[in-house]
Order: sequence, then C-alpha cells, then structure tokens
Amino acid sequence: MLKEYINDAWLPVLRHNHLDNFGALWELHKDAWFEPPNYRRGGWSGVIKTSISLPDGQQVGVFIKRQENHFFRSWRNFFRLTATFEREFRNLLNFRKLGVPTLEPIYYCQKTVDGKLRAIIVTRELECYKPFDDDCYNPISQLGRSRRHRLVTTVARTLRGMHEAHLQHNCLYLKHVFVKEEPDGAVDVRLIDLEKAKWRPFKSIITTRDLYSLYRGAEGWSRTDRLRFFLAYRNEHHLSVESKKLARAIVKRLMHKNRRV
Repeated sequence: MLKEYINDAWLPVLRHNHLDNFGALWELHKDAWFEPPNYRRGGWSGVIKTSISLPDGQQVGVFIKRQENHFFRSWRNFFRLTATFEREFRNLLNFRKLGVPTLEPIYYCQKTVDGKLRAIIVTRELECYKPFDDDCYNPISQLGRSRRHRLVTTVARTLRGMHEAHLQHNCLYLKHVFVKEEPDGAVDVRLIDLEKAKWRPFKSIITTRDLYSLYRGAEGWSRTDRLRFFLAYRNEHHLSVESKKLARAIVKRLMHKNRRV
C-alpha cells in the first residue's frame, strides 16, 4: 500500500506554506470546489484549485484532489479495499518513470480517519496548456496546415510512446490530452486522468481501445483529419497492411457503437 509520497523538490515549498501534512491539505479551502464532489458507492471525490507561494515570493497553481471511501479491488488485492486515488497515483508515477508525459506529482497520502479511508493527490497546474477538445482546436480543420500538422503529429507521437510502453489509458478522450504551443511553434503534450490506465501485453488491443475512444469523442474531426492523425501515430506516409487492419478494427468498433446508439 502506498501510504505517503512527497516530491523532494516540493517539500520546502509545502513547508513554506504550512501544507506538508495530510491534515492541513485536507482542510485547505475545504468547500471551495473546482470540481464539486462526485458522490457514488458510499463515498465522494472532489477537486480544488489553489495557488501556493514559492520561497522567492512567486505563486504557482496546484490541484488538490480529495476523496473519502472511494474503493476498488484488484485481483492482486481482492481482500483489501484500496483508494482509487492510490491506483491513479501509481499510474502517474509509472507513466513518468516510463517517459510518458503527464502531471507533475507533488504529494500523495491516504489515511483512515474515524473509520473512513481518505486520500489526497496534489499535482502542479498545467499552466498555459489547453485540452485538445478546446474550442480553439475544434474543428481541427480550421487551423492552418503547418499548425495542424505540428499538433496532430506531436499528440500522435505521444500516444504512440505511451502504447509502445504497453500502457493503455483506458479513458482516452480529447479532454484528457493537454497541449501547449510555444512561441517558436513547438508543442508539448501531457496526458491526464490516469485512474483507469493499465499495462497490457498486446499493443494492437491497446491501440484499438484507446484510439476508438479518442475518435469517438472527436466529433469535429473529418475523415481526413482522422487519417492524418492515424498516419502520424503509425509513423507512415501511406497505410501499411498492418495499419489498414488496425484502422478497420477501430472503424468496425465505432460503427458497432453507433448502431447500438
């Protein structure tokens, strides 16, 4: 069980703000919700956004996610209730270890208080990043050719890197892909919401599942946009036989879902 984690680089900052312990973070702006609590299965989970001071006087934004009695069971720990945040935070650390860009972790802790399992995740705000479903990117065909190419290529390569590490996001929608465009045209990508992510042995299954979810939510994308993205993901100028097979599997799944709807 992962009981507590503190990023060494952030420990002086937390101490400077008197937030280097579970109790202080739990009580901070307790009712000022960025995302109001989601109540389910006898527990709840919510998010606040706040700014904390750096020792030099500057401010930095952080997100504090708190939950109480949100559990999951795995086949490895079937008889032990585990906070869903523990799974999410382990995934976050694993993604970073494997070189997949995601949030910067600051703090994690879980404690049982008055018989209730509480957990906290603190991460740094993604300053100047926007979700890939933001209005400024939708529809993507409105963007200039070179800008669209940079965005699509960088996002596609990021997802390919995740899948090459045999990591499946398992909830891959455009809103979970954050991008930042630099003045020189460079693009940086970060993946968020890793609660359901998992390692899987077969990359074809990972690709089909994740890109199906991504395409299903990309309603403003044309067929050309989707093809361009898939080519960048596959690092090809023309679809290979294997790529065509994967593309057909994704399209088949999309059509099946649409018929059910």
